Amino acid sequence: MTAPAPPPAPALRIALVGPVAQAIPPARSGSIETVTAMLADGLVARGQDVTLFAAASSTTAARLHAVFADGYNHDTDLWPWELCELLNLAAAVERAAAFDLIHYQAEYAPLSLAWTRVSPVPVVQTLHHAPSPTEVALWSRYPEAPFVAVSRAQADLLTGLNVAGTIHHAVDPRVFGYRAAPDDYLLFLGRFTAGKGVLEAVEVARRTGHRLVLAAAGNEYYRAAVAPLVDGDRVVHAGEADLEAKVALLQGARALLYPLQAAESFGLVLIEAMMCGTPIAALDRGAVRELVDEGSTGHAYASLDALVRGLDDVLALDRGRVRARALERFRPERMVDAHIDAYRRIVAAPRPAPGTVAGGATRGLVVRHV
Repeated sequence: MTAPAPPPAPALRIALVGPVAQAIPPARSGSIETVTAMLADGLVARGQDVTLFAAASSTTAARLHAVFADGYNHDTDLWPWELCELLNLAAAVERAAAFDLIHYQAEYAPLSLAWTRVSPVPVVQTLHHAPSPTEVALWSRYPEAPFVAVSRAQADLLTGLNVAGTIHHAVDPRVFGYRAAPDDYLLFLGRFTAGKGVLEAVEVARRTGHRLVLAAAGNEYYRAAVAPLVDGDRVVHAGEADLEAKVALLQGARALLYPLQAAESFGLVLIEAMMCGTPIAALDRGAVRELVDEGSTGHAYASLDALVRGLDDVLALDRGRVRARALERFRPERMVDAHIDAYRRIVAAPRPAPGTVAGGATRGLVVRHV
């Protein structure tokens, strides 16, 4: 006789705290807001009870709690930005009794660490950058605080911290649709900074004779260093792309150039391109090799010279195979289910009572009698 199936686990009550720089999802660029929106909607679709703390201009399937009508990127009266982030996070902690856990998507730094020993429920943090050793040393004052890393490369940097899970971002295949036959250009899509490697992307295009489209908002670095290289023919600046324009650019590109000069913890544009069937030509930095399947969805090279020599190999990759592999690895359902598993582990783990300090009640405390 077959044993009855166990009853389904009760829904988790989740406070998901997004950045309040702009709406979730963003009208234009904003990888943190994009991933937060996908996670919130995916958790609701999986039957979880989710409250999203974000600007009122956000659109979500979750319950929305807004401290601000719009983000501080749009409302210049909201200053300083750190206080805006803090007040939005505080709104979730003040209502902690209504949740099983609070998950903070850190725009810049894990401000949520300060509530680790105050909140009656676990406070989880996800970073979206590659932290420095100095940052990690500061955060280690709260070694019990759970982090969800976005890549193994990032998890390796969080030495001494409580990494409760490593979960890759995802891309919606309904939005980033497949295109078998691209146009004839290479694409650079990202912020104009030295670390993103835009000058190196221009060099690759020049040395290989390919047309290059640059898609990002103009800034001081663009005007000083990049604009003199843009001729409107072989090197074109398409400006900052909204979602529709970004998808079209990725679908039409023969390859995405990703010649990073500074390591990053993820690189959402990589998996967005792959979901469209567009292969990757990248430098081997940060999480690149973790995300790009060598010889299947792209190539990661040790140097710019090697990338130039190998570009034809990237262009020869089968776009259908690139898309298929992206569907296997980066569907939203995988990301959402992995978060639910991590949340349940975190909620079930023993933790000290609120107000106590891990490792002893006087750890780090100096008492001065006068």
